[in-house]
Amino acid sequence: MAINLQKGQRVDLTKSNPGLSKILVGLGWDPVQSGGGGGFFGSLFGGGSAPNIDCDASVIMLGANDKLQNNKDVIYFANLKSNDGSVQHTGDNLTGDGDGDDEQIIVELSKVPSRIQKLVFIVNIYDCVKRKQHFGMIQNAFIRVVNPNNNQELIHYNLSDNYGGLTCLVAGEIYRHGNEWKFAAVGTGTTAGSLSEIVRSYS
Repeated sequence: MAINLQKGQRVDLTKSNPGLSKILVGLGWDPVQSGGGGGFFGSLFGGGSAPNIDCDASVIMLGANDKLQNNKDVIYFANLKSNDGSVQHTGDNLTGDGDGDDEQIIVELSKVPSRIQKLVFIVNIYDCVKRKQHFGMIQNAFIRVVNPNNNQELIHYNLSDNYGGLTCLVAGEIYRHGNEWKFAAVGTGTTAGSLSEIVRSYS
């Protein structure tokens, strides 16, 4: 049974799941359906259809003092795998349509180099400034952690705050705690206009 977390909660990941060495982190969201009826008049007045919002999931691998040591430690649609092979992004989803995870990231915890203390999972809206898009235009955003060996969902966190006007979400973090790994439900929104702007805040 998955543990459903609220914002700010932290939970043991490996301690409560002995032998867990590989996880799948799924991030999902849906475009908000705009109000009004469908059909010709609905579309004429902007009703019925959802905006095409391209959200991107990324992982920033941080060292001591929560600092980024190398730009190669940012895993996203243009750099799908970390140099050490411990973190792999399965690919870009351009719309958020459909049920389930929109983007997935696989983490081999046992392969994460000892210099890395924390993995931060980010969702940002691609080209948000030019497109005038923000997270008030999406709904049902979540992050979940799954054991890929048996497809058991271990952790689920719904990001339920009002993120209107914000363009970047720090969804959650996985971090070392002694010899174990823990998960934190963060759910913080920012107005960063691009992934590079987010990355700079950790350098």
